[in-house]
Amino acid sequence: MSKLQGEHKHQSHTEIIKRLKRAEGHLRSIVGMIEDQRACVDIAQQLHAVEKAVCQAKRTLIQDHIDHCLEHTVGALTNGERAPLEEFKQITKYL
Repeated sequence: MSKLQGEHKHQSHTEIIKRLKRAEGHLRSIVGMIEDQRACVDIAQQLHAVEKAVCQAKRTLIQDHIDHCLEHTVGALTNGERAPLEEFKQITKYL
């Protein structure tokens, strides 16, 4: 874990955790749907919903990180530090 990651918790983390736990429950129900040989269209619809929930959680996490860490990154650059910039670049790969 990088120093920047360990320094704080973003406000959005609580909501992201709730969203991911909900998606986790949906995934478990999808496994049950497959085991019960439910219609593929129903399963695909539920998988699509889980996929959207996970993508939204990721987007929220990255946007929150950018909003709250950009100032730190700029400040670090003025002090000659490169590590926060590299971390900032790394997270943007996941957009």
